[in-house]
Amino acid sequence: QVQLVESGGGLVQAGGSLRLSCAASGLTFNNYYMAWFRQAPGKEREFVASINWSGDTTYYPDSVKGRFTISRDNAKNTVYLQMNSLKPEDTAVYYCGANTQHWSSANPRDYIYWGQGTQVTVSS
Repeated sequence: QVQLVESGGGLVQAGGSLRLSCAASGLTFNNYYMAWFRQAPGKEREFVASINWSGDTTYYPDSVKGRFTISRDNAKNTVYLQMNSLKPEDTAVYYCGANTQHWSSANPRDYIYWGQGTQVTVSS
């Protein structure tokens, strides 16, 4: 079956960096658009970044543009999220998602597969 497994979360001070990974299995990875979302307690799931099949096109909301970078390695079936200049408001559970039709969608309902999430906590 399809599995997406996130890793790399943790506790970091404001201004620090983290690199998240999402390893995929059970699917033809390079057929899927990949994205990262996050969800803080009591809030809706929020779009963070997306990347197309080949990895040469990415999309970010203004809240993370210039600080976060999404990338993928199709040989390793893995998508990454490099997060720099972290802020306390970046604190959330981070999820990776996969879909085949909407490469830059910010709507969680467009994604058919999800990982279990990894916690990112940024202290001030």
